[in-house]
Amino acid sequence: MIQRLLFRLCALCALLSITSPLGARAEWNDSIRYHGEIGATFSAGQHTPFWMANNKYGFSSITRNNAWLRLGAFHDMDTTRRFTWGAGADLAVAARFTSVFVVQQLYGEVKYRCLNLMIGAKELNGFMENNDLGSGNLLFSGNARPIPQVRAGIFDYADFWGTKGWFAVKGYLAFGMTTDNRWIKSWVAADAAYTLNTLYHSKGIAFRVGNTRVFPLSFEVGMEMATQFGGDYYDDGRLVRKMPRGWKNWVKAVIPMKGGGDTPTSDQLNVEGNMLGTWNFALAWNPAADWSVKLYYEHFFEDHSMMTFDYPWKDGLYGVKAQLPKNRWVSEVVYEFLYTKDQAGPVYWDHTDKIPEQVSGVDNYYNNYNYNGWEHWGMGIGNPLVISPIYNPSHTLGFNCNRVWGHHLGIKGEPSSRIGYRLLASYSKGWGNYGAPFADAKSNFNLLGEVCWRPEKLKGWEGTLGLGMDAGSMLGNSYGISLKIAKTGWFLK
Repeated sequence: MIQRLLFRLCALCALLSITSPLGARAEWNDSIRYHGEIGATFSAGQHTPFWMANNKYGFSSITRNNAWLRLGAFHDMDTTRRFTWGAGADLAVAARFTSVFVVQQLYGEVKYRCLNLMIGAKELNGFMENNDLGSGNLLFSGNARPIPQVRAGIFDYADFWGTKGWFAVKGYLAFGMTTDNRWIKSWVAADAAYTLNTLYHSKGIAFRVGNTRVFPLSFEVGMEMATQFGGDYYDDGRLVRKMPRGWKNWVKAVIPMKGGGDTPTSDQLNVEGNMLGTWNFALAWNPAADWSVKLYYEHFFEDHSMMTFDYPWKDGLYGVKAQLPKNRWVSEVVYEFLYTKDQAGPVYWDHTDKIPEQVSGVDNYYNNYNYNGWEHWGMGIGNPLVISPIYNPSHTLGFNCNRVWGHHLGIKGEPSSRIGYRLLASYSKGWGNYGAPFADAKSNFNLLGEVCWRPEKLKGWEGTLGLGMDAGSMLGNSYGISLKIAKTGWFLK
């Protein structure tokens, strides 16, 4: 019943995005933004080059030689107004994607003062630094297709009363459902285990200390958590278990608790569903409008032991982002180091009557015994350097290599007002996982260079040319080229 209600709400938002009276965007005369693009990638080797297929919000394909046509219309919210609304419809047809017809985004949202409500599927990121140069947030990287959901909260930092801008908070609560049932059934191996109709919950809260209008230093700390629950578990093509999805199970998704007698044994010993999350920290120095430096650290956890300080916090994403002043050739640089090898150690034991000790190791990041893992449409929802299940030659939905370390570098600039570029380079090594380690560590080198051209006489048009390559034993060797032509403009401007 709840799934049907969510579907109807999303459909209503799509209708509103087309039929609602034009709303608040004063600087564009209450107009609607449109975006259209046509593109293709041509490649040789094992797959589409890594950075041509990852961190695209799932709108991509690892299958070589693919193409797409994409059209969208959006009413953007005017954040300067006390009350504002927004909506969007973003649809595509594609060749050699996971589906021919793609509903990439379909949503409606409202905002009153600092309070937000969003219903539908929208491209969203996690709290921590997530941009076109980074490797991706550990929990929500923008690597997978959006999950339709109902999300409410304070989406952007809002100042606490009486603090004069020195203390701010944001947070949200969301419930949704996955949409990849048909693809899973068509893609997974006949004898593989998988879950359909999976429900989704996420929540987060973050605080910012510092007023950059007075002093350039600011500090952020926050936590995000997510849970997969409900769903129907299949093994060897047979329905094995229908996971409970009553109101108590929705409450346990919000407040992690042990499962009842109608849940798998592992949920009864730990917490119900697949619970995971991140701690986020950032320190920023912003002395001028045109340059800044930010240091950030993201700590990932799969259970209570790594959520607290039971074990050392070795694993995480360490990064620095620098926006350079008045430099056309290099305007922004990002460097990140990813480490996920520890996972609380290689030993795990759930206490019993005979041996009451508890050892909470082998966290097995992004994987779960009862769910498909932290993925949607085969693409990992977290950092893509932990290779997504869609790359598995065995057609299983687990993450075969989640013990990795890697270096990532991103650079961009605009040599002229009409030309911009972006460079991404990553090198990582993987050891498999504790349950199935590789005999020898596997490496992965990924490179992407993109150039964008915005012709002066064709306002709103943009052409993008990309060159990419992969090398190493993790994904094999690939190289390719991508071409995209896009047009952005306004209706009723």
